[in-house]
Amino acid sequence: MNANMERIYNGVVKENPTFIMMLGMCPTLAVTTSVTNAIGMGLSTMVVLVMSNLIISLVRKLIPDEVRLPAFIVIVASMVTVVQLIMQAYFLEINNALGVYIPLIVVNCIILGRAEAYASKNPPLLSVMDGIGMGLGFTWGLLLLSAFRELFGAGTLMGYQVMPAFYQPIDMLVRAPGAFLVLAFIIMVMNAWGISNKGKEFVGEGEGAGCAGCAMADTCLVKKEVK
Repeated sequence: MNANMERIYNGVVKENPTFIMMLGMCPTLAVTTSVTNAIGMGLSTMVVLVMSNLIISLVRKLIPDEVRLPAFIVIVASMVTVVQLIMQAYFLEINNALGVYIPLIVVNCIILGRAEAYASKNPPLLSVMDGIGMGLGFTWGLLLLSAFRELFGAGTLMGYQVMPAFYQPIDMLVRAPGAFLVLAFIIMVMNAWGISNKGKEFVGEGEGAGCAGCAMADTCLVKKEVK
């Protein structure tokens, strides 16, 4: 497997941000009431990931180490603003449905984590592929959760009736507790299949990888869990 495909595989399978790293849980649990919302959030996050990784990789040698985190945040916030304006112009319904979770992409642990642990230390092409991989992994996680919740909680998929008329939807699945229950069920199945998320460190490989490469390493509870 070449380096580019390895970055894709890493984000989708090996270090999936939703099911392995357990990052970005706020939007993951909040917007997965429907497949449409999940696609909108997943693709928006992937675009921000790819563009911010590319820009940070290109200017990584120009940013003084003392101000790298503020610089990364400014770059990420700029990309989020661009994505939000595009969604307001062309995808207004999805933008209204996602609401505050679009601007909150700025503080998504996946975005800043990849910027600090990978894009700031690697060339542009690999950084772009890393963003695509993590974005696809995040989108896949959202899709799986949302498909389960919408199908069994509302009897629909992307707004279209799928379940037969006699099916009684499980309303709790499209409410807040349902998100935790479905996520827990998926993690249980993964553990039963031997796909464990225990012992996984934070994003990245090589120098700066693991929790040490995360911008929030000093305060993150994940760091304590994996040791």
